[in-house]
Amino acid sequence: MKKRSSPPPVDGGIGSESLLHASQHTMAVNEFKFINERPVDDISLNFFYKPHTITLLAVSIFGVMYFAFVRNESNIQENIWAGMLCVIFFFLIISVLAFPNGPFTRPHPVVWRMLFGLSVLYLMLLQFLMFQDYKSIMGIIYWFDPKLQDFHIDMERQYAANCSDMSFERIWSHVDVFAWGHFLGWAFKAVLIRHMGILWAISVMWEITEITFAHLLPNFAECWWDALILDVLVCNGFGIWCGLKICKLLEMREYKWASIRDISSTTGKLKRAVLQFTPESWAPVRWLDPKVTYMRFLAVCQLVLLWQLTELNTFFLKHIFEMPPSHPVVIGRLVFVGLFTAPSVRQYYIYVTDTRCKRLGTQCWVYIAILVSEAILCIKNGKELFERTQTKNIVVWLIIQAVLSVLFVYGCMLWHRYVEEDDSRDGSPVKQPSRTFKDSAVVSGDSKGSKGGNGGSPSSAKNSPKSTPTKKARSQPAKPVTHPHSSREHLD
Repeated sequence: MKKRSSPPPVDGGIGSESLLHASQHTMAVNEFKFINERPVDDISLNFFYKPHTITLLAVSIFGVMYFAFVRNESNIQENIWAGMLCVIFFFLIISVLAFPNGPFTRPHPVVWRMLFGLSVLYLMLLQFLMFQDYKSIMGIIYWFDPKLQDFHIDMERQYAANCSDMSFERIWSHVDVFAWGHFLGWAFKAVLIRHMGILWAISVMWEITEITFAHLLPNFAECWWDALILDVLVCNGFGIWCGLKICKLLEMREYKWASIRDISSTTGKLKRAVLQFTPESWAPVRWLDPKVTYMRFLAVCQLVLLWQLTELNTFFLKHIFEMPPSHPVVIGRLVFVGLFTAPSVRQYYIYVTDTRCKRLGTQCWVYIAILVSEAILCIKNGKELFERTQTKNIVVWLIIQAVLSVLFVYGCMLWHRYVEEDDSRDGSPVKQPSRTFKDSAVVSGDSKGSKGGNGGSPSSAKNSPKSTPTKKARSQPAKPVTHPHSSREHLD
């Protein structure tokens, strides 16, 4: 007699609920993996993506053994330097082996893993300095660079002197290397954020921050024409415009990557090698939808406030620990923060706009921890500086910042709703509930796959999440996919 099988569970039964829960969990894992451990698609040169852990271990050990036995150990300061460099070297090696890729894979995931390793080292350094007194911290700084003992922060250039002189020579004298750095910085911010309303909110609110703390930081004191014309309109405005133009050009570009092996000419191979340092794809970004939820509204407001803290930490660290603006430590920190901001903003954007992504990206988490640690370090060691101001002024500044951030973001939301309604809906990130990783190694946490090293096998292009489709693709009808905890924007 044939054994009768049990009937399949009906909709709403226990079996369907368990399957639905498993499907939701898989999609959440996939979304997090996409921004935290993104695999490399279409690998053509397998050598650069295959694991070489044994070779790396052997080279590292023999290299350290050689320098440990051969170098001269008579100078104690050089010995300490060599030991610290060796610690950093091995930590970066471990970063390459163990840390996630992040949301970017160009020019190579190793670059972003090492950058993440440097951010962890910097966070650990901040935690160590947080438990030292000011004299000990300055002693460490003077040990690294004894020349800083002859520098005092009062030696910095004053910008608020003789503001009535508005001659062409006077205005042109303010267009120095810092003005060009100001312009390049805002162009870079525009490429990262890609939203004119949020960028102008940060720009205007930063000028208010400079006015509030001008009595504490002398370089914040500027003439009105310097702050409004040179800073807001010229440097900030032109930088934002150029950055958004670059984003528009990258959005219009057609990304068809050919393998370097398939290119016959030497010039073509060199061009392809240079293009490896450009983005793999460029999807349009939409922070605010016409029918945005209040959680995303608050998250964008939080982004504006965090950016103010990022800028403020730069000036307070330089002022409290007395370093000139051209010092390598100051410039190196600016470059490091700028590079590490790129994957952090991308992870924050996915976390804010995609409700299936339930976890904040690791790099964004470390970045926020660095911001808070820097602020604590400044407050702890700048007691004498902050005693010059009143608590009432700080409270008023915080209220103004919070109110302006809400007003700016709400204004952007109204603009998208009533002025650019159609374009805003078309440019919003399309949710893809069907996005899955077929490679079980990627879902379980091993993005290296079986053949592709740290980027998965060459077939990972079929298993990895696709980028946001173009407008033409989005205009085609698709089958609706329902999700119990998603909103209407989850329908693809």
